[in-house]
Amino acid sequence: MHVYIKIKGLNFDFFMLLLSWWLKMIIGSHVHFKNKQILDSVKEAILYNADTFMFYTGAPQNTFRSAIKPEYLVEAKELMIKNNIDINNVICHAPYIINLANNLDEHKYEFSKEFLRKELDRCEELEVKYLVLHPGSSVKIERNVAIDNIVRAINDITKEEDKCIILLETMAGKGTEIGCNLDEIAYIVKNVKNKIGVCLDTCHLNDSGVNLKEFDTYLNEFDKKVGIDKIKCVHVNDSKNILSSHKDRHENIGFGTIGFDTLLNIINNPRLEKVPKILETPYVMDKAPYKYEIEMIRKGEFNPNLINDIINN
Repeated sequence: MHVYIKIKGLNFDFFMLLLSWWLKMIIGSHVHFKNKQILDSVKEAILYNADTFMFYTGAPQNTFRSAIKPEYLVEAKELMIKNNIDINNVICHAPYIINLANNLDEHKYEFSKEFLRKELDRCEELEVKYLVLHPGSSVKIERNVAIDNIVRAINDITKEEDKCIILLETMAGKGTEIGCNLDEIAYIVKNVKNKIGVCLDTCHLNDSGVNLKEFDTYLNEFDKKVGIDKIKCVHVNDSKNILSSHKDRHENIGFGTIGFDTLLNIINNPRLEKVPKILETPYVMDKAPYKYEIEMIRKGEFNPNLINDIINN
């Protein structure tokens, strides 16, 4: 972690307040899980000066997974300690192919359940506490039936003693996605018998119709219907699309329709102070933007030259 400090002309009390705020920020990004598994993930996160990170245990579009190698975890944990990364803030993401909502094909439904259970077990092997899940899509069945399918599946595969819990991701409402409004999220959370949490996604919220300029209003409603303590992760993404577009296309921070100031206010919201913030913004000409976006967010000032900085470095 690197702190850039300019003391001259800066009020000391304000500086201490600023430093205190900066140190509390828990921010990282999506990283890769390669040959050395979580060790490679940690090394990539360090390159971005991140406090945390999120990874998939394999390609999100398929079910091929390698056995977890404990020796890489040992080295990864040592590296995390040296670089002030708390493993309790690390996030795993389940693959997109899991669909707990539709059971027209019982074989596929059971496969989704079994694979999700295996992902939870892999997370426990890696000592990761949270697994983000897209709830699923109803496709050709009634929406209320699809939501009950999700509840039933999660209840079937989770256990009271699980150390890793599922985080339902808020969705944009593309196609027949479940989880694009608070009532659906609240129903699932309240009917799942074991521990469960929620991952907010700013792009998805915007595209589903939530005005993020009034984020505290949304949080108040969330607290009333779900419970703010259920929020365990926030995916911070700008959006290429207008409010209520139901499209789900991420944009780099400050270059979309949500805007830098609105996203910064969400990141710094005191009610989510201890919640990890994860960037999932698009690469710029095959280059990861995360180091530059994290630096910009920490400085609290929009960089209009961000894209050029990424391309030219």
